[in-house]
Amino acid sequence: MTTQLPGLPPGAADPCVHCGFCLPTCASYRVLASEMDSPRGRIHALRAIEAGELELDATAASHFDTCLGCYACVTACPSGVRYDQLIEATRPKLNQAELRSSWQISFRQLLLQVLPYPRRLRALLQPLRAYAGTPLQQLARRSGLTRLFGPGIEAMEQLLPALAPDNFRDDLPQINPATGPRRGRVALLLGCVQRCFDPSVSTATVKVLQANGFEVVIPPDQGCCGAVSHHQGELELTRRLAADLVRSMNAIDGDLDAVLVAASGCGHTMKAYGEIVHDGAQFRAPVQDVQEFLAAQGLSDGFRSRLQSLPNSVIAMHDACHMIHGQGIQQQPRQLLAAIPDLVLREATEAGVCCGSAGIYNLVQPVEAAELGRIKADDLNRTGANVVASANIGCTLQLRRHLGEGVRVLHPMELLAASANLQ
Repeated sequence: MTTQLPGLPPGAADPCVHCGFCLPTCASYRVLASEMDSPRGRIHALRAIEAGELELDATAASHFDTCLGCYACVTACPSGVRYDQLIEATRPKLNQAELRSSWQISFRQLLLQVLPYPRRLRALLQPLRAYAGTPLQQLARRSGLTRLFGPGIEAMEQLLPALAPDNFRDDLPQINPATGPRRGRVALLLGCVQRCFDPSVSTATVKVLQANGFEVVIPPDQGCCGAVSHHQGELELTRRLAADLVRSMNAIDGDLDAVLVAASGCGHTMKAYGEIVHDGAQFRAPVQDVQEFLAAQGLSDGFRSRLQSLPNSVIAMHDACHMIHGQGIQQQPRQLLAAIPDLVLREATEAGVCCGSAGIYNLVQPVEAAELGRIKADDLNRTGANVVASANIGCTLQLRRHLGEGVRVLHPMELLAASANLQ
């Protein structure tokens, strides 16, 4: 008999036989060692809630809040349990006011009112230009001053990078013609946090695509894809942002071969628009991660002829969860980086375990996220690499915090652009 949990996909939990294969892969179980903070425990809780044996109160909700939504358990499950569907359907229920403290509610709402809006985020960052990346920031951290503002604000400060003029403007033109023999035409998402904190990723992505024969179109009015709000179960905001982005991309004149994304969290959400946006609004070209697209199209002969060895050619690959578990993309980044002469690619021992970023998880669950960040940093440091390749802005900021100054974290597109000497 099929069990239907309240408001959840019918039968999604039925295949779970409580075998425990999910436990070693679960990031929250890794640091909390609590059955209730594991996929198996949460499924048991959902069944108990349906049976009236457990109330969805603040205590029960807290165990769902510890889930990072990394989907490693989905990859590991031998029975095919769709835990990803279960947690996504549960998250909107966790936003009830009685399930969280007033501070938790206010802090989450503040993040959702700022992060998806680049203009607001840049306005908030503007006064911090004289602080970020300076000795003053180092002094504030060493003195413990940042701890006075509470764990959430302290976690935000720990992720704050140095802020250059490029962080406050979008310099890329709307039309970026192919520089080699033309092979196609694509649109590119700039993102929100990425365009404010790491704009060089988009610049490198455009240059690599141009050099491989693709014209790149960047709609100037594009906004957030909705990934941050989607991960928090804020469906109304997600649908509004998704519909606006679809309209922006579909307003591009002429044919498009793909809508490309250079951040895995964004790509995962955009590929799910068919389930999120109910009015039928869809992109008129397929959504693909830029690495997925380039690997399928193949690097052009002209681009390959430009590739040269990099000074630091020992690279450790970091697999973002929404890339490896959410989209099933793993070999494509490695395939592209293998084209760089003399490059040595090292693999982390536990590549499938989350780094602790997980959207805004490292801001709303800072203690657990920091421990996961340290575990991931230790794993990557053991590879002996002095550069880590990361294709998700949240992971990149998390890794830069915990790896320290001795290891650089760069997007694979930045490594390809550097190897091809694209200025």
